[in-house]
Amino acid sequence: MTEEKIIIDSGKIRLEGLLKILPGDRGVVVTHPHPLYGGDMNNNVVEAVCRAYQDKGYSTLRFNFRGVGQSEGGYDEGIGEQDDVEAALDYLSDLWKEGIDLAGYSFGSWVNALGINRYKKVKRVIMISPPVDLMDFSFLINNAKIRLVITGSEDEIADYRSIEERAPSWNSEAIFKVIKGADHFYSRSTGELQKTIDEFLEQD
Repeated sequence: MTEEKIIIDSGKIRLEGLLKILPGDRGVVVTHPHPLYGGDMNNNVVEAVCRAYQDKGYSTLRFNFRGVGQSEGGYDEGIGEQDDVEAALDYLSDLWKEGIDLAGYSFGSWVNALGINRYKKVKRVIMISPPVDLMDFSFLINNAKIRLVITGSEDEIADYRSIEERAPSWNSEAIFKVIKGADHFYSRSTGELQKTIDEFLEQD
């Protein structure tokens, strides 16, 4: 998975990212888990999502939120991070990528949800292990961009029962997948996660 190191301007803050450009106009921006708990763009789930999209011919862009790794700034409780997502989307869009998906894992899925109505360039949203019992998702109602929601049967942070209860209010037509045996870190389940995304993308 050869990627190019890039710099993304998010206002006055410079973010580090990794970009893989493939032919065509389809792409995805992938956001990482919680910065205060070691989350970054090199996370195994983020990498699995990128591989799945690349296998289907999508360009991929993953980046470190402000204050993570070599990205400037500091943690901003999901507020400034929305600006970071929009900057990444703009970067990919400027490369003539028009059919852009937005995929987020854990904290990343929450940030994506917070800004979903401002991300005009996004075609579809994938949510992986959204921590609905720890973070507020109550604002997320009837949004057709949400197309796939994934969690694990053993995920103690993003409990599948809680997500199953809430997901229909996000988008009643979204696909909801529970990966058997997967915990929140997908430590032994990245292959199944990638397969789930592969199957979703094959429907496109």
